[in-house]
Amino acid sequence: MTELNVAVIGCGNMGSAHATTLADGKIRGMRLAAICDTDSEKRHWARETFPDVPVFPSTEELFSNSESEVALIATPHYFHAPIACEAFQHGLHVLTEKPIAVSVTQADAMIAAANKAGTAFGIMFNQRTNSLYRKARTLVSEGTLGELRRIVWIITNWYRTQAYYDSGNWRATWAGEGGGVLLNQAPHNLDLWQWICGMPKTVFARCTEGKYHRIETEDDAEIFASYNNGASGIFITSTGDCPGTNRLEITGSRGTLLLEKKTLTITQLTVPEEEFRFSCPNSFGLPERTIQVFQEEDGPEGHQAILQNFAEHIHRGIPLIAPGQEGIHALELSNAAYLSSWTGMPVSFPFDQKEFNRRLEEKKKQSSFISTFKNRVPEGKISDRWSVHW
Repeated sequence: MTELNVAVIGCGNMGSAHATTLADGKIRGMRLAAICDTDSEKRHWARETFPDVPVFPSTEELFSNSESEVALIATPHYFHAPIACEAFQHGLHVLTEKPIAVSVTQADAMIAAANKAGTAFGIMFNQRTNSLYRKARTLVSEGTLGELRRIVWIITNWYRTQAYYDSGNWRATWAGEGGGVLLNQAPHNLDLWQWICGMPKTVFARCTEGKYHRIETEDDAEIFASYNNGASGIFITSTGDCPGTNRLEITGSRGTLLLEKKTLTITQLTVPEEEFRFSCPNSFGLPERTIQVFQEEDGPEGHQAILQNFAEHIHRGIPLIAPGQEGIHALELSNAAYLSSWTGMPVSFPFDQKEFNRRLEEKKKQSSFISTFKNRVPEGKISDRWSVHW
């Protein structure tokens, strides 16, 4: 297998970790060929750490002077879309960190550019590689639970201190980041929610800005969803709960799936609930049930698994675990949640993108973000905090 030349664009904590992974030869069929960052201190760190790798101060210079075939984007959120579109115009494959973009309008432009270029497009939804989430998706799609009735996900173990937000002045600002917990931490869970259960038809949300931290975006959010078949969904997330919870419960007409603490428990009814409801002569009767328990399996997962899958997709045509085109769905959920919270009204899909963009621009005008970045020295390693936390 020949090696694809990969350019890492954005050398902060996440980008530096990807660069180290590639430089250490941990991804078959990929090599670190270039690094790009607008920050001089990060470029200095990259030259010191990877002396044989060319480092560029701009994407214009990168695309004009390197032989890169893959752009791995790990910049602040607003830059994902323009850099991806620029890379597609140069005929590169693109793998971007989450979220795909800040607005659905931006994501639409990225998808159009990818389709026009005909190159590979992926998103770093690393939690899709977890064995229990994949099992949950299979069970639901196979109809094991019957018709879905209720989904409740409490995902509040994204705890962050004030020091985290103070580590970069772009963080948790409307002009610098474009959102808070729904756009930074919870995109993984929003993606998994729709990946497993499908998209709702309507959401009503409350997103509380600066509830626990000195920030201007939301650090606490609740989303209430309605589905076409009458099912309901509740999604609760926060960076202020400590230690927090990760508990997903999916109820259907033939049983319940519970995913918590590295364990998936599926309780199946021997007959559909509605059949039992009207045929049982006992006022307090319960249908017979069977229980299966699945434990988290060892195996390739996380960021390296997404990178390896992306390489094998390009080399061998293996299907992508997380196609970039699917990244828009988590963003649709967060954009709609923001719009609902801002207006105090339910939002149906497809929602009014122009109204969302208008209100976001108002938020950006009032933002405290200053364009001079203040960031920590890159860590150059995958952090445990980016893994699935139970």
